[in-house]
Amino acid sequence: MSQATAEAPTPRPTPPGEEPSRFQSAFREIITGSAVISVLAVVLALLVGAILIAITDTDVQKTAGYFFARPGDMLGAIWQSVSGAYSALFQGAIYNFRRPDFATGIKPLTETLTFATPLIAAGLGVGLAFRAGLFNIGGRGQMLIAAACAGYVGFAWNLPPVIHLIVAVLAGLIGGAIWGGIVGLLKARTGAHEVIVTIMLNYVAFYLITFLLRTPGALQAPGSNNPKTPPMQETAIFPDLLGPSYNLHAGFLVVIAATVYVWWLLSRSSLGFKFRAVGENPNAARVAGINVKSMYVYVMLISGGLVGLAGVNQVLGTVTTGFSSGIDAGVGFDAITVALLGRSKPWGIFVAGILFGAFKAGGFAMQAAEGVPIDIVLVVQSLIVLFIAAPPLVRAIFRLPAPGSRPRRAVPNVTQEVTAK
Repeated sequence: MSQATAEAPTPRPTPPGEEPSRFQSAFREIITGSAVISVLAVVLALLVGAILIAITDTDVQKTAGYFFARPGDMLGAIWQSVSGAYSALFQGAIYNFRRPDFATGIKPLTETLTFATPLIAAGLGVGLAFRAGLFNIGGRGQMLIAAACAGYVGFAWNLPPVIHLIVAVLAGLIGGAIWGGIVGLLKARTGAHEVIVTIMLNYVAFYLITFLLRTPGALQAPGSNNPKTPPMQETAIFPDLLGPSYNLHAGFLVVIAATVYVWWLLSRSSLGFKFRAVGENPNAARVAGINVKSMYVYVMLISGGLVGLAGVNQVLGTVTTGFSSGIDAGVGFDAITVALLGRSKPWGIFVAGILFGAFKAGGFAMQAAEGVPIDIVLVVQSLIVLFIAAPPLVRAIFRLPAPGSRPRRAVPNVTQEVTAK
């Protein structure tokens, strides 16, 4: 009599998952990297800015009243307001197509680079401190002290042309470095938190410069009651790069050199390696024989000097007719945003500074041409910081994989064989 017996299920060998190709691995590294998050944060901020532009437009508000009767009117008004605003932003920051020739059409780009020059310099200083684990928010004070030092040399000293400019720049760098070095010294010697110290030193610098600007024989212009310095001497001013028709000056070249220097410092020098080691884990760096306290002092000296370079550019390049206590123009705080957007990397900060320079240059054109409030640009800048501070939110919106994750492999099918005997 035949009997059917069932043998134990015999699973087939599990085939190994297919390894991703080199192209797939590279693409995954790109989309999970921090650079893509920064780009997408800008895109999201611009999208939210477009919504705000449409909401505040009077034509959109009028057509919204009869949207269900004629929806095309409202959609057309939204398109006109958003496209007009961003077109004006582009033409005010990159290239103005309404100009008759290339020489005048490219002027907005030079304005962008002029606005970006102090932002890049200050962003490099803030980013360098970030890499060492320090939060330098004392950009305003460091810029004011550097501007006072460079400005005093610029209008009070009589030196030969090239030497005068070099000495004025060095005076500003030294002033900013000393003001930043105070923070590092207090951090190293007393353990004082750098955020509290930098905030307090901002106030100290502001009221100190305000006092000097009201004191005859110090920074105040002779014979004037206004809190303002005399104009800078011609020998202490950055020369124009493209001629008198453009505001772009040689300070931009100095900032490029500073970017190269910070890149070399962090990537190729032993001191930069120590900065990065302290920033990653100060306890491990201390065990490895690195003098953490000395690194705090050194990094704040260099950071303060770089931020001071922004103040030097303001005094010797942009405001050459004399300056007041508002010379920092908010650059010290904008530099924090630039450093965050650039991920504290020198060339990332360079690109981020140009982007924010474009916002500044194009924002005024957008307001003049389309009547869009300049506050919209400030909202966009703030949203960029918000999205950069929340990478999981950006990844969730665009459905990006988390960094370090591997693609899911297909689960092989396991069949069971039943043999009848």
